[in-house]
Amino acid sequence: MQRRSQTAVLAAASLLLAAGCSSGGGAPTATGGKSAAPKGKSSGAPATPSASPSSTAPPAKGSVKVTGTLTTGLKSPWGVAVLPGGDLLVASRDTGKIVRVSADDGKTTELGSVPGVDPGGEGGLLGIAVSPSFGVDRQVYAYFTTASDNRIARMIYDEKRRPGDQLGAPDTILRGIPKGQIHNGGRIAFGPDKMLYAGTGETGDTGLAQDKTSLGGKVLRMTPDGQPAHGNPSADSVVYDYGHRNVQGLAWDDDKRLWASEFGQDTWDELNLIEPGKNYGWPQEEGKAKGGKAGSGFVDPVEEWKTKDASPSGIAYAKGSIWMASLRGERLWRIALDGTKPVAAPQAFLKGTYGRLRTVVAAGDGSLWLVTSNTDGRGKPRKGDDRILRLKVS
Repeated sequence: MQRRSQTAVLAAASLLLAAGCSSGGGAPTATGGKSAAPKGKSSGAPATPSASPSSTAPPAKGSVKVTGTLTTGLKSPWGVAVLPGGDLLVASRDTGKIVRVSADDGKTTELGSVPGVDPGGEGGLLGIAVSPSFGVDRQVYAYFTTASDNRIARMIYDEKRRPGDQLGAPDTILRGIPKGQIHNGGRIAFGPDKMLYAGTGETGDTGLAQDKTSLGGKVLRMTPDGQPAHGNPSADSVVYDYGHRNVQGLAWDDDKRLWASEFGQDTWDELNLIEPGKNYGWPQEEGKAKGGKAGSGFVDPVEEWKTKDASPSGIAYAKGSIWMASLRGERLWRIALDGTKPVAAPQAFLKGTYGRLRTVVAAGDGSLWLVTSNTDGRGKPRKGDDRILRLKVS
C-alpha cells in the first residue's frame, strides 16, 4: 500500500553547490550523518500549542465546489509546493521532473530533473518544499528515492535559465532514510517554526517504526541544513516521533499543531495529531486501541477510516478543517476541528468523480488545489489526467 545577511546565505549555497550531490555510503543514522547543531544555538524550538477548543469552530457540515481545472496532462504528480506569488511546483514521481504551473492560466514550465532519482514501486521523486527564505536563497527541497535510500536534497532554482535547465546541482542535506518497493513516506514541508519536517515509511519492515535509531516509520524534524532541530526529543537526532507505518501528509492548523495522515495495513487508516517523542503504535496497533487497551503508551489517531474508504495521501488545513486526499477511496475527506477534537464525523466529497486523489494544498485564500493520481500505475487514467483542480470549500 501507499503511504532556511543575504550574502552569507548565497556564499554558503555556492560552496555547497561546488560539492555537488553528496555520494552515498555509510550506515544510516538518525542524525543523517551530520554533526549536531552547536550547543546553545537555538534552531527554533517547536511551539507547544494549546489543545483547548477554538472559539470559532467550523460547522459540522461543509461544502466543496470545483470551480475550475488549472492544468491537465501531468504525469505521476506527487509533491506540490506553492511559490511566493501563488504558482505551483509539481514533482513527477516516475520521471523525476519538477514543473512550474502558473496559478493564473495553468501554463506549465519544466524546471528540470532531480539527479539520482530511482523510481520504482512507490518510490521516486516524492515530496517537494520551498525554502521559507526563498526570496533570498531560491532553494527548492526534494525528497526522493535513490538506488540505495531515500534522501532529501536542496537545489537553487534559477528561472532566468532556459526551461529544463533551471535547477542547480543538488546538495544532499539528509540521507539514509530506508527505501523499499512500498512505504517510502515522502511528504516534506516547512513548519511555522521554519524547520523542515518529513514523513517517512517503514518500507514493509515493520520493526523500523519502533527503532528510534532508524529514520523509517517516523516524522523527522530538522533545520534547513538537515541538522537536528533544537527542541527535538533527542538533541543529536532528527527523529521527532515514531511508531508510524507510512506517513503521507503533513499540515499545520491555525494554532501551529501538526497533523499527519498515515496508511494503515488492512483495517484502519489514520489522521494523527503529532507531538514530539510520542509513539503512534505501529506495528503493535493499527487505528485506535481496541478492547480497552488504555495505558499502552501509544497515541491513538484522532480519526480513522477503513482502508477501502481512504488510503490517504496529502492533507491541507483550511476553513477550520483538515482536508485529506484519498487514493483507493477516491474521495476528499473533510475533518472539521474544534481545537484537537472533531466537530462531527468526517465528511466525504467527490467520491469517484476524479479517481485517485494524491495531494491537496491550501491556496492561501481559503481555497484548495487538488491533484489527481491516476497515472501512477494503480489508477485508471482518463482523458486529461492527471489534473489540478481548484476547489472552493467551507
